[in-house]
Amino acid sequence: MQNPEKLRVTQSARGLAVALYTATGRFPASERFGLTAQMRRAAVSISSNIAEGCGRSGARELIHFLHIALGSASELESQLILAVDLTFLSDSEAEPLLIQARDLKKMLAGLIKFLRTRIARRTRA
Repeated sequence: MQNPEKLRVTQSARGLAVALYTATGRFPASERFGLTAQMRRAAVSISSNIAEGCGRSGARELIHFLHIALGSASELESQLILAVDLTFLSDSEAEPLLIQARDLKKMLAGLIKFLRTRIARRTRA
């Protein structure tokens, strides 16, 4: 078990969630239970799954939850593009969020790769 707050990926995930909440706060009221709620759930899911994985007993379980977080980040990326298509966000509002989401996906993929390599080394030893 490790402290998720020590991971840079956790801090990035929380930063994205905060920025997303601010952006979706300007969405139409009619979307409160639609795209707004869906995007907020996806954003919160990223850091929640990192934390849940860190609370498990081993690297394999952490990897599993990091994959779920990666899926949520991909889901959020798609939803951001849809929000632009629906004109809930302008391109200039969405771009920094998309960059954050894509950077976060790279960080998650890198952490997964690192953990898999570490497991493989232990298995060979």
